[in-house]
Amino acid sequence: MSTKGRVLVAMSGGIDSSVAAVMLHEQGYEVVGMTMKTWDYASSGASKKETGCCSLDSINDARNIAVQLGFPHYIIDIREEFGDFVINHFTDEYLAGRTPNPCVLCNTHIKWDALLRRADQLGCDYIATGHYANLREENGRYVISKGLDDNKDQSYALWGISQESLSRTIFPLGKLHKSEIRQMALERGFTELVNKPESYEICFIPDNDYRGFLKRRVEGLEEQVAGGEFVLEDGTVVGKHEGYPFYTIGQRKGLGIALGFPAYVTRIEKEMNRVVLGNYEELSKNAMTVGKLNMSKYENLIGQPIPTVTKVRYNDSGTEAIIEQEGDKMKVHFLSGVHAIAPGQAAVFYEGDDVVGGGWIETNYNMEYNLNVLQ
Repeated sequence: MSTKGRVLVAMSGGIDSSVAAVMLHEQGYEVVGMTMKTWDYASSGASKKETGCCSLDSINDARNIAVQLGFPHYIIDIREEFGDFVINHFTDEYLAGRTPNPCVLCNTHIKWDALLRRADQLGCDYIATGHYANLREENGRYVISKGLDDNKDQSYALWGISQESLSRTIFPLGKLHKSEIRQMALERGFTELVNKPESYEICFIPDNDYRGFLKRRVEGLEEQVAGGEFVLEDGTVVGKHEGYPFYTIGQRKGLGIALGFPAYVTRIEKEMNRVVLGNYEELSKNAMTVGKLNMSKYENLIGQPIPTVTKVRYNDSGTEAIIEQEGDKMKVHFLSGVHAIAPGQAAVFYEGDDVVGGGWIETNYNMEYNLNVLQ
């Protein structure tokens, strides 16, 4: 029997989750490996070869690690719950004129729930993943903070996990750099893992063509939305587009229109099937409303505006902002304009390296306010 306890490790077959399992095994935990099949590539209609976390190769790679180290490995099929929730939400958000973030949604509502359910069935005390993030208990709260490796930090994608789930979560890679992970794999003879290409696509869109996915998913969509108007901020009609779901805020390429200046999508008006275009300055907003909050470091911030660095997308370096909670929504006042704030994306609030909390962007706008009052 392990003195550390029994831990269920989510193993995608990639280097990060594999090394996480190896580390826990070597630290004396009783490891159980689990690979989740979330998506069936054959049904995506995409032309690209099956790769990434759900392919047969990846499942076999995960199992081989478990066999070599002598711990059990299971495969669970969560395609139905994943499809019903994540893929339907993805489709619905684009049809609502918003830009979804399926990976955050999957972490929050599917992967952690599925892992904890199986952990209970298998008598596991903890679950672990190969995310680059840190976790500590402080003042009775479980606080996620950034991973040590700035280039790999994944705390942005984890803001939605509940306190209850975090109380049983381990992130073994949080205090390591990617180079150290590679070195550990090499030292243990897992050279194939080191040479394996990493996957950055959305798992159910292996060819990265979300427009093609929507067209295959929603029968007759192209015909329903074709022929809408491109308009400028003042309402001037400047052309026709293929349909509002096929555009995202901040998009510049692939518009198929020349206006004599670099044009960006600044707003999507679903009801009118209009796509509003503007210059780079018109893409900038200094405020937004964020809903469906999940607070991490503090239970709530009602009546306590605080300074943060707030990210509006995964690869965003963040912008200084004052956040002010009003009920179940957060008003975010940026200290400088932020480009391409897209409703439907996740916003995550940081205090230093700590995740204060996060939510889903509902609206963006410009407002005048005296920041000296807020600071």
